[in-house]
Amino acid sequence: MRLKEITRCIEEIAPLALQESYDNSGLLAGHPEEEISGALITLDVTEAVVDEAIRLNCNLIIAHHPIIFKPLKKINGSDETERCIIKAIRNGIALYAAHTNLDNSSAGVNAILCSKLGLQQPEILSPIRGNLRKLVVFAPLSHAAAVQQALFDAGAGHIGNYDSCSFNISGTGTFRAGPGSNPFVGEQGKLHSENEIRIETIVPAWKEPVVMTAVRLAHPYEEIAWDSYALNNENGLTGAGMVGTLPQEASEAQFVQLVKETLGTPAVRSSPFTGKPVSKVAVCGGSGNFLIRDAMRAGADVFVTGELKYHDYFMAEGKILLIEAGHYETEQFTKELLYQIVKEKFPTFALQISTISTNPVNYL
Repeated sequence: MRLKEITRCIEEIAPLALQESYDNSGLLAGHPEEEISGALITLDVTEAVVDEAIRLNCNLIIAHHPIIFKPLKKINGSDETERCIIKAIRNGIALYAAHTNLDNSSAGVNAILCSKLGLQQPEILSPIRGNLRKLVVFAPLSHAAAVQQALFDAGAGHIGNYDSCSFNISGTGTFRAGPGSNPFVGEQGKLHSENEIRIETIVPAWKEPVVMTAVRLAHPYEEIAWDSYALNNENGLTGAGMVGTLPQEASEAQFVQLVKETLGTPAVRSSPFTGKPVSKVAVCGGSGNFLIRDAMRAGADVFVTGELKYHDYFMAEGKILLIEAGHYETEQFTKELLYQIVKEKFPTFALQISTISTNPVNYL
């Protein structure tokens, strides 16, 4: 199997366009056309993980955290990052990371964390703006239904929990076919009028090229009239954090115990208890202090994240319970998630989850 086939299936769930500007997700070492015989999934790339990949004959490591995060000016083995890269390249191991693009996916890191905690009807906590486009395609009446279906099948027309969304207007299109043309209707050199449908729909910016390829295959015209507009709408399927509800209310102490048991951690840190029952819960795997206000605006009783700073706790003001449960702990299920994504697409592919804990934090 070629490397690009594996990365493509991950990026269908977590497009690289969703990564934050500071991030470095994607293929970090290796060529997309390389043949991959086996892959190892991990949260972090360490020397022990690279050695494990070598033992298991895996020539691809899929990680959540990019091993190349800050710019490298030299690679001479002076630290673990450099040694990992050297060892991976020497042993023909490709390195791939799905980081904030997977964080910002509605089917990503926070979705599986919600699932593990038993939260129902999870939604994006802080939706992203500006990654949607309004796509308009003009098609003759005879082919309008086929073009519309091609748009939907390729990934256009999703608004929240609804799909196949469009708006259609009937009108008259005019054109004159020039020399060398082969018009579907009309004749060269003669002005032609045709009953057409204006099909308006919505599409994520990164899907537009694929969608338009599908449209061209379904459309009968040599030259297709189409428009694309940037939108400022929120995209409810992409963004940071998630919020959901418990099946039944719990006390704060009961919920803290649920978090500890679910994440397998002996201790968590929290703000003072509010004394209120817990029903609505916001989460953000990893470092989520930037979402505290969003969690409060969403009416969450609790906000669970991996890392908080000292002064972040003052923001609770007795209105919300903040739980700091550990960066590794809140992201550990990402390995399981990546396994599910690839295995569902390629059920017979040799795929393994690393047995090495890369958590650098000890509890004494």
